[in-house]
Amino acid sequence: MDCKLEYAIRYNHVGYGVNERKVFFFAADPATMQAPAQFGFRIVGMDGAVALEGTLLIRGNCDYTAETIYEGDFSALTVPGTYRILVLVSGEVVKESHAFEISDKLFLRELRANIKSFYFQRSGVELPTEYAGKWARPAAHADNDLAFHSMMNRPGVWNAHGGWYDAGDYGKYIVNGGVSVATLLLACEMCPSAVGIMGGDGFVPTFEQPCSLLDEIRFELEFFLRMQDSDGGVFFKVTPGHWDGFMMPEDSDVMQKRFIMGKSTTSTLNFAGALAQAHHVFKMAGGAASEAFAENCLAASIRAYEWALQNPDVGWPRNTEGSGGYGDERYDDEFFWARAMLFRELRDGSALAGDIVAELPADMDRNPVQLSLDWRDTQNLGWIALALNDDEGPVAKEFREKARIRIAEAAESILNLQKDDAYAISIRRFIWGSNGEIANHALTLMVAYSWTRDVRFRAGAKELVDFIYGRNPLNVCFVTGAAWSSPRFPHHRISHADGVVDPVPGLLVGGINNDRQDMHRKPHYSSELPGFAYTDERCSFASNETAINWNAPLTAVLALLNCL
Repeated sequence: MDCKLEYAIRYNHVGYGVNERKVFFFAADPATMQAPAQFGFRIVGMDGAVALEGTLLIRGNCDYTAETIYEGDFSALTVPGTYRILVLVSGEVVKESHAFEISDKLFLRELRANIKSFYFQRSGVELPTEYAGKWARPAAHADNDLAFHSMMNRPGVWNAHGGWYDAGDYGKYIVNGGVSVATLLLACEMCPSAVGIMGGDGFVPTFEQPCSLLDEIRFELEFFLRMQDSDGGVFFKVTPGHWDGFMMPEDSDVMQKRFIMGKSTTSTLNFAGALAQAHHVFKMAGGAASEAFAENCLAASIRAYEWALQNPDVGWPRNTEGSGGYGDERYDDEFFWARAMLFRELRDGSALAGDIVAELPADMDRNPVQLSLDWRDTQNLGWIALALNDDEGPVAKEFREKARIRIAEAAESILNLQKDDAYAISIRRFIWGSNGEIANHALTLMVAYSWTRDVRFRAGAKELVDFIYGRNPLNVCFVTGAAWSSPRFPHHRISHADGVVDPVPGLLVGGINNDRQDMHRKPHYSSELPGFAYTDERCSFASNETAINWNAPLTAVLALLNCL
């Protein structure tokens, strides 16, 4: 048997930072496993010259791929350039990687691509060739005179213009949009000096970077503000009547109507938390326009929170005919998030601030820190708000100390999970959007690193980023347009209807999902093993769809790796 068929190199297909830890994995069929001493590797330049040699060390068996995993460490190589990995068994080359880079520009390049992915998700406006290149498209889904869905039994129309498409379809949501925009606001808050990426004086849009992250966030937030009803409550989503086919937005406009759908406690509190955080970030950005917008956001946040106090258990609209459900029956975590953010912004001794302070200890008891956040479980945003609060008052200091201890404990748990996994990841089950969960674990690590400066946390986050960009069982870079192995056929309507061969770049697909909810679409998964439950096919919405709440934590982590 040709042993070359039994081996695979797993590495970051984009590359490694000059002074970052550089590790690749070598996967072998246990049936052909050799003694570890017989495994070696070389890192060679594009001219074939050997830049570094080493020996592989065994990591262990991987139960979700039925592989034995070895590790090669070439961190000592710090010369920028383009390289390949050669793996040798008993002196014979058995496997060779594609080319990758060693460069300090990689994180910044990928960060810019990820920020731009949100621009490509804009609804209701033209994307001109000047900024969108071959992915240019006309304005569609203006959404400025939408009827209310019949389930609401409400006459009239509403202006819900703008915002981002949520995923591979054309729905626009407050719940998922809120956790996404909050994650991006966190990146801006923690990296305020990154002028030209986060926004600032002298920034000039280009094709590579059509606008700053702060500009992109504001585009979404202006849609949020339009979704607030006159009573302070916030509508749940904008939805088409039925699921759109794989057509462009302008064709969808012709084919069917779109509606305002529902109003719920979760959407209103999600709005309240995100808008309070927006107050902090835009006030920090400075300038009369930003400060005025910040005050508008805070006022809207307070109105939303007060509505939620009066309507503490209004359920989600149970309609999934043309958009996602985002059902959530628990509201404690959203209340905690909103209260923690407002506590940080309301330092005026108001009655509302006093009431919030009184509620926060119980909120913390009911909502322990999780390893990561998601649209359903948002309490980590509350904990992070308390941990980053710079108020030196005694209550704020007490909350800050407790929050930092709890978040650091979660970060330690993530590291322990990584240490025990053959692929150095921290999840134990591949669910829908597993890449988003992995990115959110990396975000927890980077948040903890921001005050602990524990280098293990930063290194752990980088390990998880390596998984996303190629060091995984599929040998796939899960971000479109980033590497030779990037998805070509994501479950993303625009990418399949725009007539452009290349998919929209910078989009993170959901990734490995052993629940495989799309089997009725007959995707071609390569194996029954959990670790191979991914396929680069349009029909595979369970593994190959994109979503802003997966892109957002990856964007934030890349920003933090750049600036911390």
